[in-house]
Amino acid sequence: MHCKLLFFVRGSFPWSRAVTDNRNLPGRNAKRSSERRALALPARLTWKDASGAVRFISVMTRDVSEAGVFVECEAGAAIPLFRLVYLQVERSTRATEALPMRLREGRVLSAVWRVAPCRRSTGTPSGYALRFLVDPQMTATQVMPLVEAIAV
Repeated sequence: MHCKLLFFVRGSFPWSRAVTDNRNLPGRNAKRSSERRALALPARLTWKDASGAVRFISVMTRDVSEAGVFVECEAGAAIPLFRLVYLQVERSTRATEALPMRLREGRVLSAVWRVAPCRRSTGTPSGYALRFLVDPQMTATQVMPLVEAIAV
């Protein structure tokens, strides 16, 4: 099932290519499906490692959009590319007006879409670009058939 899920994430959605860091390019938001906002909010990532153990790490959001988020982390275990993670913004900051609605509601299933370079001091990645796994334009009735298809 794990292999099917990764194929589904990489091949079936419109964001089938890895996110590249194009901050310095002119008109960088012109091709984006949603606008990025610079928001520094504390959050937590939760995932299962290769052995099935639940892991978590505290992070800080940097860029937030309706489709994904970039998070910075100080230390902790490295998370592999395309790993499924849950992102949850700290409860005390969920009322932030610029925060997308889905992040205000609780845990959001995401995939690690890009791994930032490692810090020399810790040897672990300095951050991760996460892509939300449900298109923000989809309604609940559209999402359920996708969830059922993944479970098969």
